Amino acid sequence: MSRRERGIPDRATEPAAHADYLRERIYATFTGLAIVLVVTNSGHPEARHAFLALLLGVAGIVVAGLVAEILSHLLLHQNLPSRAEMRMLLRIAGGGLSTVVVPGILLLLALLDRMELEAALRASAIVYIVTLAVIGWLAVRRSQLKGWVRLAVLVGLVALGFAVLGLQILAKSV
Repeated sequence: MSRRERGIPDRATEPAAHADYLRERIYATFTGLAIVLVVTNSGHPEARHAFLALLLGVAGIVVAGLVAEILSHLLLHQNLPSRAEMRMLLRIAGGGLSTVVVPGILLLLALLDRMELEAALRASAIVYIVTLAVIGWLAVRRSQLKGWVRLAVLVGLVALGFAVLGLQILAKSV
């Protein structure tokens, strides 16, 4: 199945849409990771709460992103997106929803008592961290920056990622 058939904008033919798709995945991944970490550190996490918090939290950030894109389009073009543009916006939003698949399955397994909740939460956090690392690596790898600058940018992105994560955890635990 091709990337386009899976709803993923092609980097070569649709570079702006591909960048938007990855940006949406980044937002949803940070949101999912923050939810998983907050639930993990909540004292006595429950599988049902973890599963629903993850699904609803990621769905909420994806819908918020879609609304923001529609409003941005309206502000820029003074018109609603065409059908083709709306389909693209929905494909981009789908990228954010896809970030909940593996962690959602892991938490569903915990909900069904097929996996320990602590293990499911830990594995979900690892999935999200690896997702962020891969997206960052893809962005830096394809850049035209010199080798040492790529490394510096990647380290900076990781540091900023931890800062964002810390702020999200702080905000959700206050």
